[in-house]
Amino acid sequence: MIQEELKEFKNKEQAKILSYFFKTGKGQYGEGDVFWGIKVPQSRIVAKKNLNASFKELQGLLDSGIHECRLTALLILVENFKKEESEKIIKFYLKNLKNINNWDLVDLSCPNILGKYLLKRDRKILYELSCSDNLWEKRIAIVSTYYFIKNNDFEDTIKISKTLLKEEHDLIHKAVGWMLREVGKRDEKLLIAFLEKEYYNIPRTALRYAIERLEESKRKYFLNKKYEK
Repeated sequence: MIQEELKEFKNKEQAKILSYFFKTGKGQYGEGDVFWGIKVPQSRIVAKKNLNASFKELQGLLDSGIHECRLTALLILVENFKKEESEKIIKFYLKNLKNINNWDLVDLSCPNILGKYLLKRDRKILYELSCSDNLWEKRIAIVSTYYFIKNNDFEDTIKISKTLLKEEHDLIHKAVGWMLREVGKRDEKLLIAFLEKEYYNIPRTALRYAIERLEESKRKYFLNKKYEK
């Protein structure tokens, strides 16, 4: 069983660190999540040994309260989707959005599954997710566009970023800023045009992430401009 293979990598001290890092305390975004203290490369080792796992076994992992079990299931889906863009994987992934409930689970899965799938398809679902009441679905909406960005397709990133500027959660601010920065690395003029238009609306954290790769004079310009009122 995959879960038994993962247990071999359990580390109590690392589990404490991860529990703190992923905010599992009462009232925090990862409240109640349980960590075994397994590092991502170790989860990848187990995932790559179990690419033939059935959907039934993967469902059991995704329903688990153990963070690394859910992560390993997602890594298996990512590896299998690289080989074949299966409709079954997409349906299974979307059915399990409720189990993709921390930022690493989102970031390590959605670009290379949902983003890849939607590259040449209708992207309506991302706009629906961006308006969800669920934090992680909103993050999936914007981070999925990373696959588009890597294919020099920026329109949806810009549109969804604008939708999410009003969000209050820091994890959305970081994700929006990250995606805008990635756009800017490929099309700086587009990033600057967006920032010029939205600088009063963009949260400070998102702005700092977005301008991180700009030259110093441009970074200072936007930071000063935002707070001149």
